[in-house]
Amino acid sequence: MSSLLSTLPALYRELFPSFFQKEAPTETKATCSKCAMSRASAQSTVESVDGVEHLFRPDTKCCTYYPRLPNYLIGALLSDDSKEMAEGRRRIEQKIDSRIGVSPQWVKAPAKFNHLYKNAHQFFGRSANMRCPYYALESGGCTIWAYRESVCSTFFCKYVAGADGRRFWMSLKTYLTLAEYQLSRHALLQLMPEFLMDGRDKAEIATVPLTVEDLDDAPPLPKVYAALWKGYVGMEHDFYRACYDAVRAVPADGLERMLGLDGTIELKLLERLHTQATAPTLPRVLRFNPDATVKWLSDGSVALGSYSEFDAVALPGEAYSLLVEFTGQKPVEAVRQHLRDHRQADLDPDILLELHRHRILVEP
Repeated sequence: MSSLLSTLPALYRELFPSFFQKEAPTETKATCSKCAMSRASAQSTVESVDGVEHLFRPDTKCCTYYPRLPNYLIGALLSDDSKEMAEGRRRIEQKIDSRIGVSPQWVKAPAKFNHLYKNAHQFFGRSANMRCPYYALESGGCTIWAYRESVCSTFFCKYVAGADGRRFWMSLKTYLTLAEYQLSRHALLQLMPEFLMDGRDKAEIATVPLTVEDLDDAPPLPKVYAALWKGYVGMEHDFYRACYDAVRAVPADGLERMLGLDGTIELKLLERLHTQATAPTLPRVLRFNPDATVKWLSDGSVALGSYSEFDAVALPGEAYSLLVEFTGQKPVEAVRQHLRDHRQADLDPDILLELHRHRILVEP
C-alpha cells in the first residue's frame, strides 16, 4: 500500500501532519483505466433495481464534475514545466485567459455549470455536456491529475471497505477542503489582503441570479473583473505562481495553526475512520437491512445493494434465506449455530463482515 500523502499533490508532503504517513486504503474496485462503471466494462447488462441507468458513459466516466482549484495549486501547475503537464498547463492558461470562473482565490466552474449541476437529475457520469474541462478524451485520463483538488482526490465509484471506506474518504475530503480554503486565504493575505478584508472569500456562499454573461458563457464585464483583481489584471498567471510560493514557504506546523480546532476535530475523526476502514471488526449483533435493495437475477442469484447506487453484492440465491435469519435479536454466533443446526448451512465471518461493510447486514 502507498501512504495517504502519496495519493495527494506533492505540495502537501511538507505541510500535512504525521497521520498522513499512514497507508491509504487501496481501492482496487474503482478501476479508472478500465472504468468499473462503464457499460463497456460491465460484466452484465442487468437492469437496475430502481429502473434508472447507473452505468457511466465511456467518454465521461465519473468526470462529470468541474473542480474548484485553489490559487496555490494553479500556481504549482503553472510552475511545472514538465512535458507530462504541458496539456494541463495549456488548459489552465486558456481557462485563466477566458476570465470565466477566475478569481484570486479559485479557478472554478462557471455559474451556469453550477446551476445545472445542482438542478439536473441523474446526470452524473452520463452527460457529455457536464464533462470536466480538464478531462483527456483521447486517453480517458486527467490532464491536471498531479494538482487535483479535494473532490477529485477522494472520490471513488466503489470502495473496498464499502460504507466504511466511503466514510473515510468523505472525511478526508472535508479535511482537504478545509486545508484548501485556509491555504488559499493565507496566500491572499500575503498578496491581496483587501480581498479578505472585503469578505470576498465568503462571497460564493451567497446565491445570486445568473447574469447575462453567465448565460452566454461570456467573461464578466471589464469593470467587474477589474474590481475583483485590483492591480493584478493581466498578471493573473504571475499572481497564482506567487500564491504557490507563499504556500511553499509555510512552516511545517503552519497548516495545523491555520486549521485550528476544526482541523484538530477533523483529524481525530479521520484517525478513527481510517481504523474502521483498514482494520474492521464484525459487530456482535446484526440484522438484515430492511432498506437494502434486492434484485433477483435470471441465473437464480441475487444482487443486494445498500450503501451506494454504484456498488452491489451478488450472492447465490439460497444465501438470501440465510441472511434474513439475522433479525438483530440474537448474537451473530448464535444465529450461525442455528443455521448449522437447522439449515445445515453456515456463513463465514469474512462473508458476514463484507456484507456488513456494504450495509446489507447492519447493527440493530
